[in-house]
Amino acid sequence: MGKIVVGAAVIGGAVICAAASLIVRHHVRSARRWVKTAEILKELEEKCATPNAKLKQIADAMTVEMHAGLASEGGSKLKMLISYVDNLPTGDEEGVYYALDLGGTNFRVLRVQLAGKSGIKSQEFAEVSIPPQLMVGTSQALFDYIAAELAKFVADEGDKFHLPPGRQRELGFTFSFPVMQLSIDSGTLMRWTKGFSIHDMVGQDVVVELTRAMKRQGVDMRVSALVNDTVGTLAGGRYDNKDVVIAVILGTGSNAAYVERAQGTPKWHGPPPKSGEMVVNMEWGNFRSSQLPLTEYDNALDVESLNPSEQIFEKMISGMYLGELLRRVLYRMADEAALFGDVVPPKLKTPFILRTPEMSAMHHDTSPDLRVVGNKMKDILEISNTSLKTRRVIVELCNIIATRGARLAASGILGILKKLGRDTIREGETLNTVIAMDGGLYEHYTEYSKCMENALHGLVCDKVSDTIKLVHSNDGSGIGAALLAASHSQYLEVDGSICTKGIDYLLEFYLVKQV
Repeated sequence: MGKIVVGAAVIGGAVICAAASLIVRHHVRSARRWVKTAEILKELEEKCATPNAKLKQIADAMTVEMHAGLASEGGSKLKMLISYVDNLPTGDEEGVYYALDLGGTNFRVLRVQLAGKSGIKSQEFAEVSIPPQLMVGTSQALFDYIAAELAKFVADEGDKFHLPPGRQRELGFTFSFPVMQLSIDSGTLMRWTKGFSIHDMVGQDVVVELTRAMKRQGVDMRVSALVNDTVGTLAGGRYDNKDVVIAVILGTGSNAAYVERAQGTPKWHGPPPKSGEMVVNMEWGNFRSSQLPLTEYDNALDVESLNPSEQIFEKMISGMYLGELLRRVLYRMADEAALFGDVVPPKLKTPFILRTPEMSAMHHDTSPDLRVVGNKMKDILEISNTSLKTRRVIVELCNIIATRGARLAASGILGILKKLGRDTIREGETLNTVIAMDGGLYEHYTEYSKCMENALHGLVCDKVSDTIKLVHSNDGSGIGAALLAASHSQYLEVDGSICTKGIDYLLEFYLVKQV
């Protein structure tokens, strides 16, 4: 009997020892995982660091590239495209103008009624989805579809917007694809993006194609201005505030435009603009500098992208990519530090499954148990029962990636201010610099936009900071295009008194007299 008791005790002790050993091993393994997680987190934080000194170096590099891009075509990574917009809205515009906004799988048509100093009297719009087959069909099929919808929009307006006899409706056309602009109302398509692939359109004038389609559909309308969304945002901002000189879009992608002195564009060989100014579309997403704090995640994302070695700045700051950068860091933590357990969650391997709106929601989570973070992990990545410690790591990753992007965007704006000489104030000078902002990332990712604004003000002295104001200019791609149609109308007065029809009449009268 005694032997049995002793044997049972030995076995029990062995079981206890084994269990204790497993617990110890589990704790050791868990400790190692968190050590590795902390290492990856610290490494990311260090490589994404953007101290003010570095941001000022990046701003200087941006200014240098701006000068180079304005000097000659192809002289810089920044295209610095001449927009041919030399006549921004003044607030005196009157009448009814239209806009067509084509930039993705949907397009919008708008009607804006301007009442001079009283501002915008009314605005209406319709949004239409483009059938997938038209995105890969022919240019005629696509533009006929768009023109037919435009015809419906005009037909439904009734007598409320009846134009004077002999007056043609005028349209601002926002075409958010790469275009080589030839004039304010013409430009050839360089290439399609965003899922479009219509080969017979490449190299053709998009305004000519739209005009032909409108004629086929019986729409009597003239395209007065061809613009991209950033230039439209600048126009919309200037209409509300005469001190707007820069526009920045921070959305799925990112870009900036600004008002340049005419003599500051050496590559412009046309007649000098009467206004003495020209809006330049920077295409700043393609900016690159050795000073940019690139990480292994940025490099891998770029190599695997549809446009490797292009749009590096955009890939660091815009909404298309922030969530994907977060996913890549989480994947490394899952793989090397077993952040979510011994097996890497399969969904975490899917590129772009984690979108920036979800990243924003997690970053803004203020609940005690970070419930939003837990729900996003479960709903999107099918990772259940994440610990509070894990959720805190995820929020910190969001903060590191968003902060870097926001501060880099601020350095880009500083580069423009330097180019314009608005980063300093001379004695006795009065300066007001208003920057029109638009885009879903800026509008909805509050932590990002607040960080960007704080960073910008921190990069200049207090005196200059007081002169800089960021304002949200909503729907520049729509209303801004309509405003540019107004400011470049064929019916604008010439030499302050005589409209184009008046000139034609006088010329005809003079010729008759000569006969």
